[in-house]
Amino acid sequence: MHLTAIHYSIIVAMAALQVVLGPVCYDIAKRKGANPIKWLILGWLTGLFGLLFLTDDRRVVFLLIALAVVVPMVFHLPGIVATSPIVKAIFDKIESLPPGSNILLSYDYGPATVPENQPMADAMTRHVLVKGHHLFIMAVWATGERQAKLTVDSVVTKEFPDKVYGRDYLLLGYKAGNQGLINALYQSIRGMYTTDVQGTPIDNFPIMKGIENLRSMDLILCIGSGKPGIKEWVQFAGDRGNIPIAGGVTAVEATLLYPYYPRQLLGLMGGLQGAAEYEKALIDHYPQFKMTSITAVQYMGPQTIAHLVIIILVVVGNAIYFVTRKQQAH
Repeated sequence: MHLTAIHYSIIVAMAALQVVLGPVCYDIAKRKGANPIKWLILGWLTGLFGLLFLTDDRRVVFLLIALAVVVPMVFHLPGIVATSPIVKAIFDKIESLPPGSNILLSYDYGPATVPENQPMADAMTRHVLVKGHHLFIMAVWATGERQAKLTVDSVVTKEFPDKVYGRDYLLLGYKAGNQGLINALYQSIRGMYTTDVQGTPIDNFPIMKGIENLRSMDLILCIGSGKPGIKEWVQFAGDRGNIPIAGGVTAVEATLLYPYYPRQLLGLMGGLQGAAEYEKALIDHYPQFKMTSITAVQYMGPQTIAHLVIIILVVVGNAIYFVTRKQQAH
């Protein structure tokens, strides 16, 4: 392939990028508390990616995206995350409640959105239990009960062996009815749940003492990916009983719920980014979760780099197009 002035310009630019980007990534990572050595390596690799622009083969784009995803995964590069106010509001609410407060967590999603939703549920479960609150777990979606059991098995049982089932947390499970279930629970929890997920009468558990309906809850959390979800919890519980509602949803649904914040919705985690922000807040306040509550933060590494590569591709591609068109015009 014949090298033109454009190609030589790209070589010089990418060589400079390779020298500059590594130390820049190192400095940013150091200030944000991430692993600076890993980000230094990533910065240098990003600079090397530019040399692949010496060919006009479109498969280079596929290779660049593959490298942008694989390299952060191989080096376990976490995303550099800062907690936004809309996510911090949820964390602060759970943090401010007195120990022994009643918190309901509804799993309203299925396996298809686990990468986004499960880290949210796991992180909030850790936060609720470490603060000594009472956790009531249920599901409006049939698929949600299985996801709730995963959290109990992987988080509650393993990380909180001192927490007693029926005293500190209770798994109510799934009941049919969609938003009708929420409406019924607003009137009476025992009207819909007479037993827990294992078939034991709920009145046998001390955690149920003083619990009558949703108005007995100090906070309702919903992790959802569709309808019914957070919107229905706001309409049929939050607005009616002035009960604080918060939670997390997939990225595509988040934009539909932002108008509810902050008057009807206490806070909201939007997609993987929102989950990572909550994990960051949790780790900052409770360092003991640094090795466990990092799923979303780790996932944000490949996603962040892939987005950066796409932006670079768009900018460089347009620059080459306009320069080439100008030369052809002459």
